[in-house]
Amino acid sequence: MPSVKNPNGPSKNRLAARAAKARKTSQKRSEENKHKIAKVDVRRGARPGLLPNSGPNAKVSSKKARKLQKKLGYAMQRKAEAEGEAVMTDAPADEEERLGPDETEMEGIL
Repeated sequence: MPSVKNPNGPSKNRLAARAAKARKTSQKRSEENKHKIAKVDVRRGARPGLLPNSGPNAKVSSKKARKLQKKLGYAMQRKAEAEGEAVMTDAPADEEERLGPDETEMEGIL
């Protein structure tokens, strides 16, 4: 009796595709366990060594970083003024030079 394949079973192409898909998903799962990047960040393009393209963990552009730096500086000034650590502008600018004991002894020698 000749060997005939069961017509109701999956084809070779389907079997190969199913195996490839299983291989791909298991590889992805093992990679996820190796690094600690959140799933939402991975969906936004994050990989080990790469930040996501959007969202709260995304890299800040240099223009935005400059603006944030300015805002932080102004906030620090406001905080210092609120605490009373303002720059002393009313202090006398030129104080008389105080002479120590060494200078008073040396005055009459010349």
